[in-house]
Amino acid sequence: MEIKVGIIGGSGLDDPKLMKNPRERNVRTPYGKPSSSLTEGTINGVSTVILARHGKDHSIYPTGVNFRANIWALMKAGCTHILATTAVGSLREKIKPGDLVFPDQFIDFTRHRPLTFHVEKVVHTPMSEPFCPDLRNLLAAKARSVKLRHHKTGTVITIEGPRFSTKAESHMFRSFGADVINMSTVPEVVLAREAGICYQAIAMSTDYDCWKEGEEPVTWDMVLNIMRNNAENVKKLIIETLPQIKNSKCQCRPEEGHAH
Repeated sequence: MEIKVGIIGGSGLDDPKLMKNPRERNVRTPYGKPSSSLTEGTINGVSTVILARHGKDHSIYPTGVNFRANIWALMKAGCTHILATTAVGSLREKIKPGDLVFPDQFIDFTRHRPLTFHVEKVVHTPMSEPFCPDLRNLLAAKARSVKLRHHKTGTVITIEGPRFSTKAESHMFRSFGADVINMSTVPEVVLAREAGICYQAIAMSTDYDCWKEGEEPVTWDMVLNIMRNNAENVKKLIIETLPQIKNSKCQCRPEEGHAH
């Protein structure tokens, strides 16, 4: 099977110096327009498709993201795998701002998002292991080899946003067992599983949310600053991991439950 990797939120990877033969494609889906056009080409010898989750000008607020259209568009483009970059707040002392986390579990704390493709026929999709262990192992091994601070596993809790948490909520999420918090992983990961696509988030810790005494509560400027400083590290990690996905023998694709 030919490998094609969708990259969600892969800012800067559509640079012509990195992506060979880039071409833009606008698509429509049964669920409306995706967040951005698709940029298709090859990076480091691997067919890739890049989609900007919040729009190329970051104009789409978290709950306004058309997650179903995004995943449908990547599926129809032939993507077999998805690497999804995301900024997260840390709920654990050991996960410092600037660290990368490769989540293996999620907690869904969203309330207003369509969570499935299957609205006319009920399909109960298994979700005990929502992220792709093979992709996670590849990313962690590469992060280790290039000496990036990272955490091979972790639980991400996704909230609606766009506001950040109260201090009481932040402590509650810690008590749930969550390690990091964001506004984008759910339902993206769920829809990818329904579509039969291997999915792994690359989470960049930008702050300590607001639970940690003595630390400044999170602001959008703080998030942007850390993301800018770490963007090159994430880009390098993705570029160097891509060729290894060709040898992936992932077992996380479901035999049923695909979008149709």
